[in-house]
Amino acid sequence: MSPVKLEQMFKPTSVTVIGASDEPGNPGNTILKNLLSGKFLGPVLPVDPEADSVMDLPCYATIDTLPLTPDLAILCSPPETIPFYIEELGKRGTQNAIIMSRGYFRFNRDKLEVQKKALLAVARKFRVRVLGPNCLGFINPSLGINASLAQRDALPGKVAFVTQSDALFTTVLDWAASKNIGFSHFVSLGDRYDIHFEDVLNYLNDDISTRAILLYIETIENARQFLSAVRALARNKPVLVIKAGRSEAGAAAAAAHSGMLLGSDDVYDTAFRRAGMLRVFDIDTMFDTVETIALARPLRGERLGIITNGGGPGFLATDMLLEGGGRLAELDDETCQKLDNELGSAWSYWNPLIIKSDADGEMYANAVRIMLQDPSIDALLIMHVPAAGVDSAAIAEQIMTACRKTKKLILTSWMGIDDAESARKRFTEAGLPSFFTPDKAVRAFLNLVQYRRNQDMLVEAPASLPDDFSPDAFTARGIVVNALEEKRQMLTGKESGAILSAYGIPVVETRLAATVDEAAAAAEAIGFPVALKVNSPDIYRKSLAGGVALDLESGEDVRRAGESIVTRVRQTQPEARITGFSVQRMSRRARARELAIETATDPVFGPIIRFGQGGSLASIALDTQTALPPLNMSLANELISRTKIVSLLKGNRDIPSANLDAIRSALVKVSQLVIDIPEIFELEIDPLFADEEGVVALDANIRVAWSPASGTDQLAIRPYPRELEECVQLRNGAKVDMRPIRPEDEPDHWDFLENMSPQDKRFRFFGNVATLPRSEMIKLTQIDYDREMAFIAKGEAPDGVIRTLGVARAMITPDNASAEFAVAVRSDLKRMGLGRLLMEKIIRYLQQRHTARITGAALSDNKNMIELARTLGFVVTKDFDDDVHHFEMDMEHPLPQNEDGEPA
Repeated sequence: MSPVKLEQMFKPTSVTVIGASDEPGNPGNTILKNLLSGKFLGPVLPVDPEADSVMDLPCYATIDTLPLTPDLAILCSPPETIPFYIEELGKRGTQNAIIMSRGYFRFNRDKLEVQKKALLAVARKFRVRVLGPNCLGFINPSLGINASLAQRDALPGKVAFVTQSDALFTTVLDWAASKNIGFSHFVSLGDRYDIHFEDVLNYLNDDISTRAILLYIETIENARQFLSAVRALARNKPVLVIKAGRSEAGAAAAAAHSGMLLGSDDVYDTAFRRAGMLRVFDIDTMFDTVETIALARPLRGERLGIITNGGGPGFLATDMLLEGGGRLAELDDETCQKLDNELGSAWSYWNPLIIKSDADGEMYANAVRIMLQDPSIDALLIMHVPAAGVDSAAIAEQIMTACRKTKKLILTSWMGIDDAESARKRFTEAGLPSFFTPDKAVRAFLNLVQYRRNQDMLVEAPASLPDDFSPDAFTARGIVVNALEEKRQMLTGKESGAILSAYGIPVVETRLAATVDEAAAAAEAIGFPVALKVNSPDIYRKSLAGGVALDLESGEDVRRAGESIVTRVRQTQPEARITGFSVQRMSRRARARELAIETATDPVFGPIIRFGQGGSLASIALDTQTALPPLNMSLANELISRTKIVSLLKGNRDIPSANLDAIRSALVKVSQLVIDIPEIFELEIDPLFADEEGVVALDANIRVAWSPASGTDQLAIRPYPRELEECVQLRNGAKVDMRPIRPEDEPDHWDFLENMSPQDKRFRFFGNVATLPRSEMIKLTQIDYDREMAFIAKGEAPDGVIRTLGVARAMITPDNASAEFAVAVRSDLKRMGLGRLLMEKIIRYLQQRHTARITGAALSDNKNMIELARTLGFVVTKDFDDDVHHFEMDMEHPLPQNEDGEPA
């Protein structure tokens, strides 16, 4: 949905209330009262076929009798009338509606679907967007509009709050008023028949009055669209989320309440982290963190300094910081000397800095100034404990003066009730977050640290896989298709091993045997010792069914073990079909760590990857972490770093470190496997041995099924679109590879910009640009393929090195209605036809995704670009005020072309 259209919903100039009423307690009465009691300056038009006036306003009987076309309609009439009114509104030209009617089904799935289908059919036919039903509406304090059923208004501010919960809507309003916290938007989504989280997030990304976003989520419906929207938003503004359903019972209740699929909470947690969001786990922390983000300066590092006049609170804050994974700053020698000179013996000589209990404002302020000058301190927590005869408010004033010019994060905790309250209020007014207790302050700091880490992961440039990684997807897919045609879900051990081998993951040598005698013969051929495993299409985890025997040293051992395996399996799973055995050479790697890599399919987020402790200790260690594909080497490294076993993988003086690159590579290859072959809905490699030599898979189980999704549609994050790669030829005969940009292209992209002349840079960026900040380069190279595309041309530069020679990109609106293009070529490679090839590539791509319109612009002295756009079929117009030429191509009705492909 276009954010421009939502602008009319959340910033209307006129509103109509359908079902307006004088009856107290009626939604039509409450909403009208809220609209009239605020500062909204636009007309409010009641509609009720049976009333002449409501609240002293003239009332209109029908939509077509309204004196103007309202930007927003609020519907409070009975549910059975809503489709009719949506149709009338659409005919009149109103494109935004909020449904606040009582009587919409939530728990009866069958009736809910009937209501939803009928409403959406009309809304989509007449292009009306709908918020709700079962929602409280929204408040936009900056506009003075309270289009909600809440009993109080919100103060203006810079934080937006978007919630599925009506209860939290009113609770947060009450809390915010008591804390003097304001909001840019307050939005209740309700049952999300039409407008979802991603629609509102796209709008808030463009809203200049919103600096941070807070979400309360129970479930999400379209994981891919949600993550695409929030990843784009999180690059620009902090996003906090609190999600119900951490426990199994809570998740089931939330899913039932929202009528959506039940997803795993650890997968939600992974998705939030991947998208650069900060998750908090309780309402109290949410409130504290909102206040901190609303007031605090950006966090530039993780090392915290602490100043206090009380030892106990300082030590407790330190304990909580370190237990939460935070870092305590170490004071440098120069800082210690300055403190010595200023405080004499009245300080603790370490961090936390404890000064005397009756320290006055001057002593506090001087200590604060010295600490802020220490380069080893990234943030400072200043605490005060009440002391007899000490004016804590006066101390607060001097500290505010001392902190006025610093760019470092400052947190305060003034303990006490009456005397400290005025100090906390002054800190808040001065933009310094203040907390009632030290533990709340430390918890807020740790949340900011985690948010910063998530942001770093969002923009980290990944290392590349080895150039020689070229999986044999054809062979792997053939094995899967063959099993499906034979109506088998479980692959054999040999088939599973062959698929892993096709993707470059080492596996132990495996042979199949139909009988125990054949197994003994296979063991003789492989060489002892061997492992023997049962083959059955009905058994996924062979060890749990008693279907594995290890360290067999002779043919007779193999025969006895095979007979025992059959007996055990028939006892544990009597219905299982036994088709034979797999014989494997025992892998003797004494220093190997046992790992596990698993894939599964989450009902909300699709394919997921889990990594952690494998082997016999897995059920004891419970050490597993989750990631979403696609993975690159950096994301694989982040996944490994969250496990407990990572400390064992790093080794010690007696055991060398495991080959972490090999482990990361294995994770990325498994990620590529589930991307290439969506029919693999469950995979388990356990154990995966890892040591200094690399990795080897000892056992693998793969379960397959025909996938309803095509290609990569089942993934929550669109992977690199390899199918868009092609090789093209320039006018001089040189061949270049044209492909979508990847995060790994960042170094080459810096070189590309360096080889553009000042004039070409001015043409590309519409101004004189010496160099770009890295934050902008990240946006150019780390793109979301769902909402933008950039094609680069890689080939031999004049110096003989393979480099980036040109790039064309398109920024696509979330509703796919239009795309804005830009193109640039190295200044020393002009007139080779590369610019045209890149433009034709981007146009073909946008045609394939059915984008309705392409637009662009060029400075008037960029004659080559203007001529290229004209020959490609763009309508070219000139803006004489800005001295810019604008280009537009209607993809639904392109201009006729001649035999040369140019406009006729």
